[in-house]
Amino acid sequence: MATNTPTIKNRKARHEYHIEDTYEAGIVLKGTEVKSLRNGNASLGESFAYLQDGEVWLRDMYIKPYKEGSYANHDERRPRKLLLNKREIGELDKAISQKGYTLIPLKLYFKKGYAKILLGIAKGKQRHDKREDIKERDMKRDINRKYKGTYKVNL
Repeated sequence: MATNTPTIKNRKARHEYHIEDTYEAGIVLKGTEVKSLRNGNASLGESFAYLQDGEVWLRDMYIKPYKEGSYANHDERRPRKLLLNKREIGELDKAISQKGYTLIPLKLYFKKGYAKILLGIAKGKQRHDKREDIKERDMKRDINRKYKGTYKVNL
């Protein structure tokens, strides 16, 4: 029986940052957090990841308290440990030690029953970079509208 679990995305991340590389990490959660995530009650909007003592942690990810959780409910914005192997943590440490790079969560999803986070090594965009991206997206949209349904081949 396959369940349709929602994917929670950080929609602002690709607008605010250039994503250089991505890593998939597991996340340590409590039972009520998992139930709330399966209902799609979370936000990655303000969250970020950081390294501390050779471990990767996720801060400011909001998970709504589970409705039927009672006294066992979780703290909404507690720091959560991310699960990566040593090699990946070393690569992340090397990448974010460069000036201007940070770890941004891009997406939270379930894979084979386990919650996973897609982390991106990102560098902040300048205002003119954002304008370029918007201009490019608008041009592609206009071209697609103009040529939609016209398939003329000149041989």
